[in-house]
Amino acid sequence: MLTIQQRLSNAFYLLLGLPSTAMGFALSVQIAALSWILSTRYGLKIEEVGLVWAAGPIAGILGQVIFGIVSDNVWFWGGRRRPFILIGGVLASLSMLALPSLDIVGSALGVDGLLGVAIAVALSLDISINIGFNPTRSIIADVTPEGESRTKGYTWMQTVSGTMGVMAYFISVLLGNITLIYLGAVIALLLSVIPPFFIEEPRLLRPTAAAGGTARLDYGKIMRDIMPLWGFLMYAVFGILSRLLDLSAVALYIDIICLLATVILTVATLLTSEEGKSPAEAGRIGFRKVLAAHSFTWVGIQSMFIYMFSYVQYRLPEANDEQMGAIVSTSFLILNAVAAVLPAFALEPLTRKYGRVRVHQLSILSMAVGYAALWLLGSSPMSIYLCMALLGIGWAATVSLAFAIMSQQIDQSRMGLYMGLFNLSVVLPQLVASFGVGRYLQTAADKSALFIICAVCLGISGMAWSFVREKNT
Repeated sequence: MLTIQQRLSNAFYLLLGLPSTAMGFALSVQIAALSWILSTRYGLKIEEVGLVWAAGPIAGILGQVIFGIVSDNVWFWGGRRRPFILIGGVLASLSMLALPSLDIVGSALGVDGLLGVAIAVALSLDISINIGFNPTRSIIADVTPEGESRTKGYTWMQTVSGTMGVMAYFISVLLGNITLIYLGAVIALLLSVIPPFFIEEPRLLRPTAAAGGTARLDYGKIMRDIMPLWGFLMYAVFGILSRLLDLSAVALYIDIICLLATVILTVATLLTSEEGKSPAEAGRIGFRKVLAAHSFTWVGIQSMFIYMFSYVQYRLPEANDEQMGAIVSTSFLILNAVAAVLPAFALEPLTRKYGRVRVHQLSILSMAVGYAALWLLGSSPMSIYLCMALLGIGWAATVSLAFAIMSQQIDQSRMGLYMGLFNLSVVLPQLVASFGVGRYLQTAADKSALFIICAVCLGISGMAWSFVREKNT
């Protein structure tokens, strides 16, 4: 074991954040370039772009849960999480290389239809990221003690990852998205295959009080643990079937049913008290509350990631394709620059004084304000950039504090499993953004309505976080 790991020094936290940075960089490339390249080079419509983006959440629904469960219970290549980080990084790099050449890939495979090829390549990239992302986050919990050290691990993870994400968008603005894709493939490969060999993982993961005294998987209990997400899950199944069977005639009714189910289950979850419950049951109740609050965050955030380009096209019609790509990339650069600086240098110190949950809640509410400001004031590149800086506060908390809060609620020996279940509160809402929000924006005359949706979702999320109890360690 390296000395920096024994002492849990800042150098070790930096090293520990590099594998997650590799996957995050691949995701940054996808965010910066995928919608742009599909709409400008290949001419796909807004709803078709949303369908391509749906490949990621579909891959994540089972991918992160399965790889999380497996990584909890295996040991090879000198680690539990290491093998999946290595495999995911290599595959993600190869998938990125295919993005600029979808037409060539389609011809080589004998596939006639660009949309299908785009979905296949996006699915390949997202499966690769999902293979690695869960283990890169789980390994932080594996090698850090609960409490401030755990929070520091996740905030440093985001500071390192966010800094590299800023570089991704800077490359996009300065050199273009095509150059970003090729450089991204190299960077993701290096950061995923080298650092894991310098991090020593514990051979055994000891159960905590949240284990509840059982070693086997209880699938009924797992389904109860994700109860706040049942409405999102119903909508995801409908969205996929609708594409396959053309169920547009009943789409409105399904939307209403899934919305009502989500509201009822969310309210029921948030109003459930942990008082008088065993540590295991209280932990599961707390975990469900985190899922309920986090899910609404991601409806808003993913909608921004997918449809920002259509908002810029609507608000700045004089911009050509290259200018539009630069504005969108600069916007995400600013978002990630703020999110890179805040976690380790502002959010983590604030959590020691005010608590993780409180700081996270206020950060999410600030994001709701930022979305409302984009809807009201986003009429020039500069006003858009200023609003994106405000959004960076909530984005910083979403990709750092949320993991620290969640990791305190559950059995540490099943971190991979619960990290995968936690990811469902990301990917299922992403499908709502891909299917539902995309269908609405396709027909909406005012594309800026995107940020009304985002503001409402983040406002709901901010209120929901007030029901999550701070867990002292």
